[in-house]
Amino acid sequence: MTAVRCRWRERLGRDECGSVAAELVLLTPLLILMLLFVVALGRLSGARLEVDGAAAQAARAASIARDPGTAVVMATQTATAALGSDHVTCAQLTVSTDTAQFAPGGSVAVTVTCHVALSDLTGLRLPASESVTSRATAVVDTFRSTSQ
Repeated sequence: MTAVRCRWRERLGRDECGSVAAELVLLTPLLILMLLFVVALGRLSGARLEVDGAAAQAARAASIARDPGTAVVMATQTATAALGSDHVTCAQLTVSTDTAQFAPGGSVAVTVTCHVALSDLTGLRLPASESVTSRATAVVDTFRSTSQ
């Protein structure tokens, strides 16, 4: 049936048999690269949202602590647990806690940095990992005691 169609088109002067296959062969690598790029963007935007949430949770956990040392430990544990429960895999996770104003009515700031791996997305010439950073601040309750 296809051979009959090709002969009919030859008579009309429009011989395009096989052109779809050639176009598909030429466009497939480009479509695959576009798909990998979309995956990379999705991975980075998802990681940014999760790191924002982890920083907020870590700041809140640090503000509940009774002393600055415990605040640092609780912030690190909370950020690690929050990212782990959201299935975010960081090549390197850094949690920095600022307890300079740790007093009733003061604040605690937590900075979470996650290095998201992109090395498995071959063909895009992306960096091996991209750093995603978020900072959150929480107020220490005014009407509670702290041990300093």
